[in-house]
Amino acid sequence: MALILNIETSTQVCSVSLSLDGQTIGIKESHTKNSHAELLTIFAQQIVSEEGYEFKDLDAVAVSKGPGSYTGLRIGVSTAKGLCFSLDKPLIAISTLEAMALGMIQSIEISDSENTLFCPMIDARRMEVYCALFTEDTSMVRKIKAEIIDEKSFVDELKSKRMIFGGDGAAKCQEVLSFNKNAIFLDNFLPSSSYMAQLAEQKFMDKNFEDVAYFEPFYLKDFVAGLPRVKGLR
Repeated sequence: MALILNIETSTQVCSVSLSLDGQTIGIKESHTKNSHAELLTIFAQQIVSEEGYEFKDLDAVAVSKGPGSYTGLRIGVSTAKGLCFSLDKPLIAISTLEAMALGMIQSIEISDSENTLFCPMIDARRMEVYCALFTEDTSMVRKIKAEIIDEKSFVDELKSKRMIFGGDGAAKCQEVLSFNKNAIFLDNFLPSSSYMAQLAEQKFMDKNFEDVAYFEPFYLKDFVAGLPRVKGLR
């Protein structure tokens, strides 16, 4: 049993929650773009205080490790590592897509679980997304990868399975996949630190911790800086 601070910054959502024994007891979120640096530590301080605790009462800090936004992940992981260093608490890393899959599973009623797959998607720009496939028990049946989505995507799975899509990546892919009756899209489903609670609790019980000094986010793709727009610079 553990009191864990959960941090999710892999997309435009800045989400911080406090969980006790795997259950979320408080949460603060902002969907404002580029708000992570401004709000993350404020949310953490507020949520801990409002629930009647102090940072020293935490048993661990959990962070969504990606894939996702390079900048968002850097801010989230840096904040989590800073808290762990200063408080001498263990660091737990949670797969962003696995947490999303769990949130999707919890958000709907499943009538035929054996024939249902869950596909959380994170926008990776243009028609590319970060995605993976999970069963109802969150077992990963198709590994995480960056993929360009078109009308032929998931054609084999959709022949025999109902697929539930969610996330900001799913929203932009709906037009090319919704022609298939087995493709179902969750409206306004985004990552949340509340989906991390059960996964973080299990990792805490298993003592599955990260090396705070060397842990890095799971970017999946290398960061590529844009070319400068100032005339004469290359």
